[in-house]
Amino acid sequence: MGYLRIGELSQRTETSRRLLRYYEEQGLIFSSREANGYRDDDELVDRVPQIRGMLAAGLHTRIIKQILPCLLTPRAIHSFDVTPEMLATLELERDSMTERIHVLERNRDAVARYVAEVRRVQAESPVPAGAMSPG
Repeated sequence: MGYLRIGELSQRTETSRRLLRYYEEQGLIFSSREANGYRDDDELVDRVPQIRGMLAAGLHTRIIKQILPCLLTPRAIHSFDVTPEMLATLELERDSMTERIHVLERNRDAVARYVAEVRRVQAESPVPAGAMSPG
């Protein structure tokens, strides 16, 4: 089991110190600190990117806090405190993420088609080096 300071956790997860402290305040990460201020890194290095991904997907911290234990230990469903409203919120969030995924896939495919077409045109009529100016 290794230990690291917040600066090291910040570097390893590419997450600002301020954001890591916010995650602690929100109860999303728990650091068992030693007297020297080091945190246990075994879980945190994996957990922080997972939290960032869920936030980027549009989930609120209160929802992440509730479902994170289930994601850390597969099949550990903690349904004893899930209200019907929370379940409905999770279903809406899931549906919203699914829609965003579809939009991202369409945009990715459009960019891929554009790049392929540009490469095809360039291959058919190469532009002499230096003929195109940036900007």
